[in-house]
Amino acid sequence: MAKLPGRYTKFLTDYPAIAEAYHTLGDSVSAAGPLDAKTRELIKIGIAVGARQEGGVRSHVRKAVEAGATKEEIRHAILQATTTVGFPNMMAGLSWADDVLDGD
Repeated sequence: MAKLPGRYTKFLTDYPAIAEAYHTLGDSVSAAGPLDAKTRELIKIGIAVGARQEGGVRSHVRKAVEAGATKEEIRHAILQATTTVGFPNMMAGLSWADDVLDGD
């Protein structure tokens, strides 16, 4: 797994009970339906692009790669945002994803 951002690891250390509850919620949501890990991560990339959350895009791109998504699948998922949340948001998301996919 990729190195976690310092802010996140500090949160884990400073607030372990909240971090555990957050992880438990995430695990429960993942297990609540039939989607596989790759599909869930591609969806989360789209959500993060729509919300213009740079850290979320970067994190879920890494997780999507770990789940078996190709660079082309990730970029295609981001392109889907163009007509929903706009060209500028899609371009920002594509830029953040490319930073991760092409080696930060």
